Amino acid sequence: MKRALAFALFWAFLSVGFAASAQSNTDEPKWQHRYEEAAKQAAAEHKPILMVFAGSDWCKPCIMLRKEVWDTPAFRDYAKDHFVLVELDFPRFKKNQLPDEQKKSNEQLAEKYNQEGLFPLVVLTDEQGKVLGKTGYQPGGPDKYITHLEQLLHQK
Repeated sequence: MKRALAFALFWAFLSVGFAASAQSNTDEPKWQHRYEEAAKQAAAEHKPILMVFAGSDWCKPCIMLRKEVWDTPAFRDYAKDHFVLVELDFPRFKKNQLPDEQKKSNEQLAEKYNQEGLFPLVVLTDEQGKVLGKTGYQPGGPDKYITHLEQLLHQK
């Protein structure tokens, strides 16, 4: 009987731990890969879209931006309340290639928002796709980058 109770308590604590872990992961902003889905979310949540054109496996400033800004707790905490995030990747190495449908979608968005072919390019839009600002890699970490994004959003 004691063994059964101990076993039941073990599984209860384990379940609570997994639930808490899953809960903490849902608090992080999710990077979308489809602009249409992001636009729907942006309209529902009344947030601008932060779209980044990146070369995840070849573009050094793209990799630095991810490491120094996107992957930091400070940016994630800020972004979850202020942006809908869209990552449009253009990898070069064969092992990192995206599905054809995703490549085509990314290329169509690049034709519209990144005709210059800049990497990284961060484009802020409203839910209708109107460009609110554009930028790239900025050194200085997440706090400086957040301030920069805020300035872009409020420049008009």
